[in-house]
Amino acid sequence: MAGLFSKARIVAKPGFNRWLIAPAALGIHLCIGSVYAWSLFNPALIKRVGVVTSSADDWSLASVVWIFTVAIVFLGLSAAIAGRWLEKVGPRMVGFVAACCWSGGFFIGGLGIVTGHLWLLYLGYGVIGGCGLGLGYVSPVGTLIRWFPDRRGMATGIAIMGFGGGAMLAKPMIEGFLRFYYRAPEYLGTVDGVNLITEAGRRFAEVAGTLKEVVVIGANDVGRMIVPGPEGVYLVDSGSVGVAQTFFTIGIIYLIVMTCAAFAYRVPPEGWAPKGWVPPEEGEHHGKMITLHHVDIDQALKTRQFYQLWIVLCFNVTAGIGVLAVAKTMMTEIFGTTLPGIVDLNFAATYVLMISLFNMLGRFFWASASDYLGRKTTYYIFFALGIVLYFSIPYTAQQVSVNPSVVWLVYFYAATMIIFTMYGGGFATIPAYLADVFGTRFVGGIHGRLLTAWSTAGVLGPLAITTLRENSVNKAIDSLVEKIDPELFASAFGAGVNQLEELVTAKTVTLSKLMEIAPAGTVDPTPSLYNSTMYLMVVLLFIALLSNAFMHPVHPKHHMSEEELRSDKV
Repeated sequence: MAGLFSKARIVAKPGFNRWLIAPAALGIHLCIGSVYAWSLFNPALIKRVGVVTSSADDWSLASVVWIFTVAIVFLGLSAAIAGRWLEKVGPRMVGFVAACCWSGGFFIGGLGIVTGHLWLLYLGYGVIGGCGLGLGYVSPVGTLIRWFPDRRGMATGIAIMGFGGGAMLAKPMIEGFLRFYYRAPEYLGTVDGVNLITEAGRRFAEVAGTLKEVVVIGANDVGRMIVPGPEGVYLVDSGSVGVAQTFFTIGIIYLIVMTCAAFAYRVPPEGWAPKGWVPPEEGEHHGKMITLHHVDIDQALKTRQFYQLWIVLCFNVTAGIGVLAVAKTMMTEIFGTTLPGIVDLNFAATYVLMISLFNMLGRFFWASASDYLGRKTTYYIFFALGIVLYFSIPYTAQQVSVNPSVVWLVYFYAATMIIFTMYGGGFATIPAYLADVFGTRFVGGIHGRLLTAWSTAGVLGPLAITTLRENSVNKAIDSLVEKIDPELFASAFGAGVNQLEELVTAKTVTLSKLMEIAPAGTVDPTPSLYNSTMYLMVVLLFIALLSNAFMHPVHPKHHMSEEELRSDKV
């Protein structure tokens, strides 16, 4: 069995078509990329017992949303820790273990759903599944770069494009299985026709002489049901929300697809090169910095180039993921009040779908373009263009507040789509950049350690944008209150301005409610809530631009010697 997974077993035979590696890598990334579709499980997880709506014993939304964060954290940690192991055992072993961990995470998580143990869901999907994400993410990178030394960017772009598009494919599959396995609970009748009893906050009804816990569906609840049903009283724990069965089914599918993909991996023989390909010269030419030497994983951490690229990836991802976390809200707040006839919830939902599409396309486009532009030049474009686009968003918000026009919406839409192509392109181009700087021998392991920048950005981005937005809201409220007559304020909210803090905390006072009583001609501050965030992103991108600008070849003292290379053959 060990021989089946050995690195020597997967060395390609003469005549092997290198393009067969691309669909294998794409297959694994499409499977693990479904992690971005985690939010689709949330409505079902919080109705695990009540089925049609949340019951008293159901998990809260706050308790399940962090599972996604745990998975992303363990993605970065596992990718960093397993780098050396990847180079030792090869991509087949790592890919298969990734398949077992990712699918196993679904199986253990499903068991937690069935038994009602939330910690099993965290352990399964979050920890074990997160490790599968990290291993699956890095497993094809080094292999693809070795097979495509002439098109490093395009090769990694193909695979990592799958991670960006995995959620798009997972969405119909998850929703389809949830509906397929859904079983409505027993319907007892309308509220008027059932004698309801309330004890300790829970609702009960007498069924066959025994009090049974129930949930009540009103008119406003029907739209939130997984499968719409009639208003009335339903018996708790008498149906199935279908989420556990969906976990088990998807786990089996991912295990099969990822295992087949892992067994399709092949590594090129020592010294292999594409027919007719002439390796580039050593050094930096027109922004194309490509080395012919190799740097060991541990030695790479001793170079300043590693930390420069860490900053490059971290700040590029921080800028993108911060906006990604609030994209739907940002669209509705900037344009919902100024162009209400155009921008509604459906428009915002389509906007989020387009973000996923452009994120995916950007991974392939920019990574492929970097083969011709050079990695350093490509990142110059990311940061220089990104600075201009992020800086223009506050101006757009200001203009649309004064002069509501579709023109500003079109500009905002186009600008953010370009931003998200560069967000995805940053992920897809960085492996090729690493290969250019540190060589191809250990690029998979080095890439794994660099992904700690992703974990860091995953915390920094959302934290920055939510904190700055909250500060902007508080300042905007204070500014509006100063313009409103105190007597009018007291009449509208039943309390004086001296109680503003308590009213804001209780959400009695909001920007929208203040605008209803603000003097005529007052400019709505809502579209400008994200201005400070955009300015912060400009600063981060400028720092990343400087880090990229000072990127130079690694000092020869870090290169592996010929003797070291011979003792550590691929």
